[in-house]
Amino acid sequence: MKKSCIDLRVVGVEHLNEKYVLLRLTDSAPLPEMMPGQFVEVKVDDSPQTFLRRPISINFLDEERNELWLLVAAVGAGTRRMARLKVGDALNCVLPLGTGFTMPQTPDERLLLIGGGVGVAPLLYFGKKIWEFGARPTFLLGARSAADLLELDEFARYGEVCVTTEDGSLGEKGFVTDHSVLGSRFDRISTCGPKPMMLSVARYSRRSGIECEASLENMMACGLGACLCCVEKTTEGNLCVCKEGPVFNIRRLLW
Repeated sequence: MKKSCIDLRVVGVEHLNEKYVLLRLTDSAPLPEMMPGQFVEVKVDDSPQTFLRRPISINFLDEERNELWLLVAAVGAGTRRMARLKVGDALNCVLPLGTGFTMPQTPDERLLLIGGGVGVAPLLYFGKKIWEFGARPTFLLGARSAADLLELDEFARYGEVCVTTEDGSLGEKGFVTDHSVLGSRFDRISTCGPKPMMLSVARYSRRSGIECEASLENMMACGLGACLCCVEKTTEGNLCVCKEGPVFNIRRLLW
């Protein structure tokens, strides 16, 4: 898939809570084709502490409005600067990068999409593409509290939404792997979020004999497989997550 380096224009900035901001970006030309699970490398201007581009998951692609959505957690100098962007600002992005999630083979395939924290971001666009294919995914989204759950209304447009919170303020209390929906039958699981959560999901999928893909969040610098910053040990040796992933079937991972 061809990669582009584009100055995108900010057309929307929505602060979802104190930590997370949703950026909506567009271009005068049609945006490139992108797959769910891929990411972009963002150049952060006016941030002296930010020397390298920042990898951000593709949250959503609205083809009708020609908009790319990026869900940003403002936790470091670079992402805090991104959270201060305003409508009309420009954001230079290299996109799309990496590999995407595997689409269902038939409309009756049952897919469970599990996300935690900002790791829910790539699952929204994936859910949309599954819905367009004619299937209806189930989303299982986890967070510390109700205030940390993101884009629930958007997810509900494309499938059933199940929720866990650690404090029990919304949905079932506990972690995603404690949710009662796991008693249902699923053909495949896709997951993204904190590594301890994905490890638990991987263990569950292995015990249950369910195929599972995980989108890794290793630290990345170049996004092109040149700097070797994001290497992950796999059954095939050391692989760059930014190039060979970020989506991997867990059978390839030494988890």
